[in-house]
Amino acid sequence: MAFDTLGLSEKVLAAVDAAGYKEPTAIQAGAIPQVLERRDILGIAQTGTGKTASFTLPMLTLLEKGRARARMPRTLILEPTRELAAQVEENFEKYGTNHKLNVALLIGGVSFADQDRKLDRGTDVLIATPGRLLDHFERGKLLLQGVEILVIDEADRMLDMGFIPDIERICKLIPFTRQTLFFSATMPPEIQRLTDTFLQNPARIEVAPTSSTAENVTQKLKASPSKDYEKRASLRELLEGAEDLKNAIVFCNRKRDVSTLFRSLERHDYNVGALHGDMDQRTRMMMLDNFRKGNIKLLVASDVAARGLDIPEVSHVFNYDIPINAEDYVHRIGRTGRAGRSGTAYTLVTGEDQKYLDAIESLIKQSIDWVGESIDFEAAAKERKARRKSGKAAKNASSSNDNEAGQEKPVSRRKSSSKSRGAKQESNEEHSEILNPTPISSLPPRSSGKKSKSDKMEPAFSPGVHIPAFLLREPRPKKAS
Repeated sequence: MAFDTLGLSEKVLAAVDAAGYKEPTAIQAGAIPQVLERRDILGIAQTGTGKTASFTLPMLTLLEKGRARARMPRTLILEPTRELAAQVEENFEKYGTNHKLNVALLIGGVSFADQDRKLDRGTDVLIATPGRLLDHFERGKLLLQGVEILVIDEADRMLDMGFIPDIERICKLIPFTRQTLFFSATMPPEIQRLTDTFLQNPARIEVAPTSSTAENVTQKLKASPSKDYEKRASLRELLEGAEDLKNAIVFCNRKRDVSTLFRSLERHDYNVGALHGDMDQRTRMMMLDNFRKGNIKLLVASDVAARGLDIPEVSHVFNYDIPINAEDYVHRIGRTGRAGRSGTAYTLVTGEDQKYLDAIESLIKQSIDWVGESIDFEAAAKERKARRKSGKAAKNASSSNDNEAGQEKPVSRRKSSSKSRGAKQESNEEHSEILNPTPISSLPPRSSGKKSKSDKMEPAFSPGVHIPAFLLREPRPKKAS
């Protein structure tokens, strides 16, 4: 099948021929005629299958009629990452050389003012990440009532990144009569629910099952210790021993590991760059451009940053961390062996990675060969269990010693407290006696051998009143005359 049988315009066909493409890929042959018929599309295809051109080429043909209005884009393409959005823009520039269309890119890391100016001029094709698109909408700088075609690309990655609520909101802001082109590498239940809600009788085009891996990619496993510094040494050993290594992408599960590994490889004099979500837009694009041009040999990346990138000539992929999701393994190794080229994928495996490896081999329906000795996962599990048991016993012993050493302290404190309370009570009693002297009525009479009238007298002072000492003495008896 040739491109000229798909219904594309002469301008588009001329651009495709100038780019050197002769035959469409499976996803292009299936999707392009359906898009030109204005049908909704559900495309299930891996990256590297020509998916981007399957909606770019027919959109260029459809956009030849009509004209853009200020702040009202005619078409909207949603991408999960800045790099993918920029990549789609490059496709429109490549195949739209014979068209006079305004293409705008709304992504983070670029000033709002520059993007506002592009929107004000009128936009035929608006390519955006969901967050930045909603930022412009909420600022009143963007109207979505004129969108005729909506493209949701890499929908499963949108799900992983938490963009589904934003996607649902955007879909409700766009006219119901729009044409929707929906692409995803996998179809988890949440994505299926989204397609059932927003697609109208779509043409389903499934190019390859999600479990397939390229036959021209050689897959290998390498046993590695679990400690970080030992794992980095294992990676360097693989890099040094890899045959025909022209360039490579090294995948990590976490962004912080991307930065750590990048610095380690740089210290060991490797020509290396890094790519992760926390980098600013200018640095990310510079890293990608240098990697494409061959100025950087190794690119350390996270899954989100590298998903869907169109880098045609990658000879090797190294999984520094085995992916937690088996589907990510398929996406990772799909970075090499593209367009019929051969490639090699290595994965470092530790004794704790058995369940992840089992899931991958179950998904791809094949066993992956080991480089060197394989891991005895049963023995590794027993060793981990013994270490945990030993550590728990040591912890209990330490806790027991601490308790024995501290048993007498509470008793001592109680005794001390009792003594303190007793001393305090005695002090209080003494203080009370000073402040509240014994009333006269309770004082024993001084024996004089005679009764006097004072014995029958009532006290002259109330209790608690200070009484001079001389008043407490009984009067001396009168001398006999």
